[in-house]
Amino acid sequence: MRPADAPPPMLAASGLRSPRGGPDGAHPVDFDLHRGQLLHVRGANGSGKTSLLRMLAGLLRPLDGTLHSQGIDARRDPAAYFAGVAFLGHANGLCGELTALENVRYALHVAGTPQNDTAIAAGLRGWRLEGGLHLPAARLSQGQGRRLAMAAVALGGKPLWLLDEPDAGLDAASLDQLWRALDTHLDAGGAAVVASHRTPGTAASRTQTLNMDDYADAGYAVSVGAA
Repeated sequence: MRPADAPPPMLAASGLRSPRGGPDGAHPVDFDLHRGQLLHVRGANGSGKTSLLRMLAGLLRPLDGTLHSQGIDARRDPAAYFAGVAFLGHANGLCGELTALENVRYALHVAGTPQNDTAIAAGLRGWRLEGGLHLPAARLSQGQGRRLAMAAVALGGKPLWLLDEPDAGLDAASLDQLWRALDTHLDAGGAAVVASHRTPGTAASRTQTLNMDDYADAGYAVSVGAA
């Protein structure tokens, strides 16, 4: 039981049902996610991982259920909720004609967290993208494009990251870099929901697992509590 004076979860879902699960919707999902924690969403293709992240990001309207951010219903003040969220889907969201630097500059402007080019360039160097700084994004490799999209998320400084297979197309060195970035984010008091077939490289003590296959097999909600 959570102490009465404990802070509310950064993100709490209760009875959240996706419309992508047939005429009656998918089975309801419940979880609490606190600061410094990562929720690993796993499951077979088609199990509902992407639909769940899209509901959390406001891109898919749930059939039922509630979503609270720090104890406040996200529907009461959606602007405040979404101002603290960074979402990375299957696509990197890059404009192929813009350079890596220009893509991140634009992404940060849209996110409401603009930075000057010097700070952006320093951030991209941290993701080993200095060589492609002024290259059109269309000329970047798959792995470089994914790292560029993750760099934009990290530079944005949002407290809640929603990442749909952020490890897709990454080599071993880039995977290590991704897990380090997530650790840094969690250390700073952020939280993350990560859909991936891989087990995250974050510490087990700060990682919860939500297996969407269990939901489909059980026929009812399986709650995921705080660690």
